[in-house]
Amino acid sequence: MCLATVYSKKEYSVILEYVSKIEVDGDLITLTDVMGDTKTVEGTIAMADLTGGKVEINCTDAA
Repeated sequence: MCLATVYSKKEYSVILEYVSKIEVDGDLITLTDVMGDTKTVEGTIAMADLTGGKVEINCTDAA
């Protein structure tokens, strides 16, 4: 299983760990972790390193 830690690129702070699913709907990004908890942020995906388990998001605001 490949899990990722998602970071805000601007502040390089952790948004959510152990992310198993990322859904994009326009500028809304919904992250779901292995426990089924979700967090939605507004922005764009800047980089996804699936081998390294790291995703960076250019956040514009929390939704």
